[in-house]
Amino acid sequence: MNIIADETSKCSEIVICFHWMWNASLNPFSNCEPAVWRYYDNVDNIMIEDAFRAGETHAILDEYTIDFKHQIQICNIDQNKQRPIKRLECTTKDQTMRAERFAFDLINPKRPFSGLYGWIPPFIKETVKYLKITKDQLPSKDKDIASMIVAKAAAGIIEQSKLIGKQRQGENLAERLLEKKDAGTEEIWKQCAFLYSLDSFLYRKMNEAMRLVGDDEYKEEWRQKVRLLGPFCLLLWDSPFSKTAAPRGKVFYRGADLNDDLISIFKDDCDKEVKPRRSFQSFTSCSRQKNIAKVYGNVLFIMTMKHGFTVNLKPYSKFPDEEEELIFPGVCFTIDRMKFDENAKKYYIYLSLMQQFSRKFICPSFSASFQ
Repeated sequence: MNIIADETSKCSEIVICFHWMWNASLNPFSNCEPAVWRYYDNVDNIMIEDAFRAGETHAILDEYTIDFKHQIQICNIDQNKQRPIKRLECTTKDQTMRAERFAFDLINPKRPFSGLYGWIPPFIKETVKYLKITKDQLPSKDKDIASMIVAKAAAGIIEQSKLIGKQRQGENLAERLLEKKDAGTEEIWKQCAFLYSLDSFLYRKMNEAMRLVGDDEYKEEWRQKVRLLGPFCLLLWDSPFSKTAAPRGKVFYRGADLNDDLISIFKDDCDKEVKPRRSFQSFTSCSRQKNIAKVYGNVLFIMTMKHGFTVNLKPYSKFPDEEEELIFPGVCFTIDRMKFDENAKKYYIYLSLMQQFSRKFICPSFSASFQ
């Protein structure tokens, strides 16, 4: 059974899947050294598996060419650099958890969170302005507009991929998105959720840009990414399924590796009698499984929902056992308490999540939010 978007509806079942690996040993062809096998990332793995199933002799990636006959990868810029590869059959239950996906990757080392910007995140507002659409033309409300935004999102993904040497990955992601261009808003969103759930440059670069919101030093940098990544971001944010808030009291987990200065910033907030309200301006992937998130870093965030919007990505992910929950950008939080576990050598930081954080930031109408 192939692990592509059409199979995500079955991800709650135990299904057979295939992972490709490459030998990362210092001397990869040596019989005297133990092999060190590493996985290809999700998008490359899909590209390799698709080519293999199609009976092709090679799969061409951005950095390597996969030779199925000789079971090797060949460097695209130096054919003398070769390494053995192998195809591993497993089930969704056997897959290695992607602990780094549930960890904060701080882009600005001096600023672990953002301020308050209202119900609609600034990155979304700028995207709406760029697309020149109204509140009645959001993709969840207008299928023709949704199709137009899909086309712009696909073009932006490809352009971004060229900037970082990932053009083949970008073309693959764009092609999969365009497959749903005229399938209706719900199918478009499901495909966006699937693509976001993959370990690729797309979710990384999109969130890197969004995390810069609010920092004057990087204002132009994140705004420059609106044209490339904003359309996809809007498609994901404007979910046709997120009409009600997440259940109150629901708990999510996310790890982090923070230095002492950043930990002190959280401590300062926590020690204040009146807890300041902060926000996450990017999409934030969490797990409902504590054991998955706590693997990474020296900090574990334990986040309890008071009022806010999230989406369960499990039905759309090919890693269903990660139980990924996506917290939408703009959700705010307070730092309620902190403790240090001497045995685990890890800080536990308890956050309360909320969306409607202050009357002064709640817009009287949705259209006003975009002004």
